[in-house]
Amino acid sequence: MMKLKSSYTISILISVFTSIFVVIFDFETMGINLILFFICITLFSYFLISKYIQKRIEILYRTIHNQKLDITNSFDLETSEEDVKKWLSERSAEIEHLKDTEQFRRDFLGNVSHELKTPIFNIQGYILTLLEGALEDKEINRKYLLRTQKRVERMISIVEDLESISHLETNVEEIKFRQFDIVAVCSSVMDALEDKARKNAISIVFDKQYKSILVQADEQKISQVLTNILVNSIKYGNQNGLTKVHFFDMNDVVLVEISDDGIGIEEPNLARLCERFYRVDDSRSREKGGTGLGLSIVKHIIESHQQTLNIRSTVGEGSNFSFTLKKSK
Repeated sequence: MMKLKSSYTISILISVFTSIFVVIFDFETMGINLILFFICITLFSYFLISKYIQKRIEILYRTIHNQKLDITNSFDLETSEEDVKKWLSERSAEIEHLKDTEQFRRDFLGNVSHELKTPIFNIQGYILTLLEGALEDKEINRKYLLRTQKRVERMISIVEDLESISHLETNVEEIKFRQFDIVAVCSSVMDALEDKARKNAISIVFDKQYKSILVQADEQKISQVLTNILVNSIKYGNQNGLTKVHFFDMNDVVLVEISDDGIGIEEPNLARLCERFYRVDDSRSREKGGTGLGLSIVKHIIESHQQTLNIRSTVGEGSNFSFTLKKSK
């Protein structure tokens, strides 16, 4: 089907159809008269289309593009269709993004309120119990005050993690690149988590003996990344489980890989694993503690280094977390 791409094309077509009708109903209109009639109809049609139709389309077109009505700025009817289609596509994508953002905002607010509500209600219950008479009992008041302290510490931990993510997203907290030994940093983190791993009967080891591997990154933040991933591995590992740390030299970057033989994660949950407060199993996750922000912080830190984070997992077999760091020259 022929597209009517310009005022000139439309005028010609109108003249052709009009001339055909004239010839059908009046066979005597032939020769020079028909040619003059054709030219007149073409010019008249072109004038009407340019004056009234194209002008209105041009106003609409410029309104869509938020342009000023400048007569010196030419308007091409032939290309306007593609421009409008492109504009519609961009606006549709923008609307979908806004919908996703709004949904994320609702989910985030709901998750924050849910995470803070539990310790707040617990603290309220402990205080009411103390005020109703338990304050006079030394054993009970000390036990309840200790429980209150733990709930307050959890709330502080949530707020600090949220603040950390906010700083990473807004680039308020600058990444301090420096040269350091990633093997030494990882070894230090493993030593710090030794007691926690022992309580959960989890062994954390290197897959082999490594020499010094120098990288260019923010040492403190990469230490936080390693801590969050290893803590996650300890929480969801099996009894007498094993977590291994591997390093791979990949030309300009070093690949750090942490694998375990824990419970694993189902495929549909992997894509959302780094979302704030996202939990594969709410009840089990809350029993294990944590703020639900650890992997979200990991993702933001790695991305702020302009590196990549990859997560693979198989239910019943374990999980694998890997990220890259720029090698130090």
